[in-house]
Amino acid sequence: MDERQRPSNSARDNSSRPSSRPSSSPSRPSSSRPSSSPTGRPSSSRPATGPNKDRRREDLPARGGSTDRRGATRNVSEGREVSDPRGFRATPQDRDQSRIRPRIFEPDIPEDVTGEELEKSVRAELLSLSAENAKVVARHLVCINIHMDSDPELAHKHGIAAAHHAGRLAVVRESAGYAAYRAGHYEIALKELRAAHRISGDVSMWPVMADCERGMNRPLKALNLAGSDEVKRLAKPEEIEMRIVASGARRDLGELDAAVITLTCKELKTESEEWAVRLRYAYADALAAAGRKEEAREWFAKCASIDHDEATDAQMRAQL
Repeated sequence: MDERQRPSNSARDNSSRPSSRPSSSPSRPSSSRPSSSPTGRPSSSRPATGPNKDRRREDLPARGGSTDRRGATRNVSEGREVSDPRGFRATPQDRDQSRIRPRIFEPDIPEDVTGEELEKSVRAELLSLSAENAKVVARHLVCINIHMDSDPELAHKHGIAAAHHAGRLAVVRESAGYAAYRAGHYEIALKELRAAHRISGDVSMWPVMADCERGMNRPLKALNLAGSDEVKRLAKPEEIEMRIVASGARRDLGELDAAVITLTCKELKTESEEWAVRLRYAYADALAAAGRKEEAREWFAKCASIDHDEATDAQMRAQL
């Protein structure tokens, strides 16, 4: 290209890209610091552009940007909206309360309770917890056993505390469920025992779950549990307990003869097992409720004959 046809430097567009070599052109500013206008603001030869070109600098929002833009954060202060450049921060009352772990009442633990009183198999299940947390949970579990008979409500509170610290362990949820059951909190007990079953798959607590349904005046649901496939997996003691619960559910429904039939089984002849006393007593009581007094007295007497610890009042009822 001919030298005369090349565009001159003055004809090129004003580019913000610096040249690679310093120039001694007299148009180069003598200082990189902008000169100040009488108003104290840097002077600029570039005309104002954009949506705020006709607004004064003092009227523009802070670095958070324009309050008119979509999605701009706003706070209300003294009846007027202001932009918060740091972004929206929810006040404590606006936060999702379901994500905040509630505090619970945690009963005192006697100093002489160390947690070592638990069976080794139970302590082994606590090994997934931190050492400090495992010790706290173990001590609460010991307190459940201590107060289960003498103060069921206090045992229930220890169960709540243990489940609060180790809610993902089946043994803890099961213990909390039994404590709630003994204290008469059937809804809580059912929730804890269901959780324990989901975690471990153990069905040994099935009879207690059915009795919780009875405690909440839902005998049909108790019978549904008694007729479920899980009952086939129960050991003999739990199977007998389920029979007793199912018989009680029949009585709740006014089906007195069906309650007697539910307990009519070959296990009534058993005398050496621990559950034999409870089975015979429940059978005699069902006979009495059905109006079969003579048979009831006979079976109360049979119950008293194997109730060496006098855990029931069978001896007295046999004489009525």
